[in-house]
Amino acid sequence: MISIAMILAAGRGVRMKNLTDNLPKPLIPVLGEPIIDGIVGKLKSHGVADIVVNTCYLGEMIKADLKKHAGVRFHFSDEAVALETGGGVKKALPLLLPKGRDGFFVTNADPLWRDKTTSVFAQLEQAWRPDAMDALLALIPLDQAFGDVSDGNYFLENGRPRRQRPGEKNIPYLFTGIQILHPRLFDGAPDGAFSVRDLYDAAEKKGRLGYIVYDGDWFHIGTPEALAETERILSP
Repeated sequence: MISIAMILAAGRGVRMKNLTDNLPKPLIPVLGEPIIDGIVGKLKSHGVADIVVNTCYLGEMIKADLKKHAGVRFHFSDEAVALETGGGVKKALPLLLPKGRDGFFVTNADPLWRDKTTSVFAQLEQAWRPDAMDALLALIPLDQAFGDVSDGNYFLENGRPRRQRPGEKNIPYLFTGIQILHPRLFDGAPDGAFSVRDLYDAAEKKGRLGYIVYDGDWFHIGTPEALAETERILSP
């Protein structure tokens, strides 16, 4: 069982406008609960005992908030300058190992999701094949994605995921930002800031990029309008 995860929480969240002037994006409340708290709760429910969180913008506020969570150990990877998704995970690898030597969960800090059957983490873990995959992405059909969503970014062809190419439209699946990664994905990766998407592309070419189609609802809280839509849909 995978018992360690990373939450990518270093971004500035500039598209949230004044909402992030004095508050890091992961602490923006949705129906009264900070986004990151909802993610931590789902990880804990799956049995994850260790969570690595990278921080940059107003990181001390994130650390202070997470102190209220019992039953999980937090490890922080501080970044003087945000290293993007790939650089952030690479810098944090010493904190993810050795527990994550056969794979670890990674999730962005700005989505929320609503499971319909089993949890997205259970669905990922059931499909994970560390001997055959370097990364396993949770994709979602566009009609199950809400909030800050324009188009998809993945096709499924011959049982494998293929990322969109320039000019392609009407792309049926969207990457949720929730995944399992193997440490070997970062072998030879550059230092500094880079997107983990570059490493997905390399794994795709090698036939080592896996996927699941998540069956729940997913909400991307990237703008104030998306926040309002998410709260409207999730309101009891």
